[in-house]
Amino acid sequence: MSWRALAVGAAGAWVAYAWGAHLFTAQCVRRGDARAPRIALTFDDGPDPVWTPRVLDLLAARDVRASFFVVGERAARAPDVVRSIARAGHDVGSHGWSHKSLWLAGPRATAVEIGRTHAFLSDLLGREPRHFRPPWGMVNLAMFPLLRRLGLSCVLWSIQPEGLRPVGPLEQSRYVVGHAHAGAIVDLHDAEGTPRAPERLSAALPQMTDGLRDAGWELTTLGELLGHGPRDRGKWGASKGPRRPPRSGAPRGTRGAPRFCARPGSPT
Repeated sequence: MSWRALAVGAAGAWVAYAWGAHLFTAQCVRRGDARAPRIALTFDDGPDPVWTPRVLDLLAARDVRASFFVVGERAARAPDVVRSIARAGHDVGSHGWSHKSLWLAGPRATAVEIGRTHAFLSDLLGREPRHFRPPWGMVNLAMFPLLRRLGLSCVLWSIQPEGLRPVGPLEQSRYVVGHAHAGAIVDLHDAEGTPRAPERLSAALPQMTDGLRDAGWELTTLGELLGHGPRDRGKWGASKGPRRPPRSGAPRGTRGAPRFCARPGSPT
């Protein structure tokens, strides 16, 4: 077989593995129940040791509960921030271990990205996470069976005020309030992916939450929006956590199966 044929075959296999997997993103949650006036604010890419506590203070000042998709290696560097998220009554979900695009991850690397974070958060908080958001909204074929084994739901979003392009605080707030709908899942960022994203978010958040409530929306967690009850190992934050981040990427089997639906939006 020629090198050209091998290259074409390899390229075709990658397209099927990465791009083809997006045919299955109907298995990913994008919104909740459209019959109730509820919206979930979600925060990606943290924890940031400076900005995440500021976001928590802003939410606490308005008695808002939300959901945070944390990056495993960042959580390992700031475990107390993750515990504070959980103790405040917010949901904690997984955003992978290193924020690596799953388009660039083979089956083994995918197991490390998802399995290692799942194990770390379970040990740290004494409760298994229920939700996983793929970095950049990018999936692969290895991801879906792994999520089923771990009892994780793939969660995307229906409203994203800022992606790769910086958007000012006022514009973000107006966009979210103007596009709000029943069951909306709003994708925000409490750590820096796009430069200075958490700074803009912190400036936008008070007006955003006030505007949503003034329009009649109830702000809630993903668990409540999607009807996903917790799987306890005790109380949130009760565990002292692991002595070190788990080394093995092998996922640990759990009971339960995720609920899925919808398609990804722009990358996060």
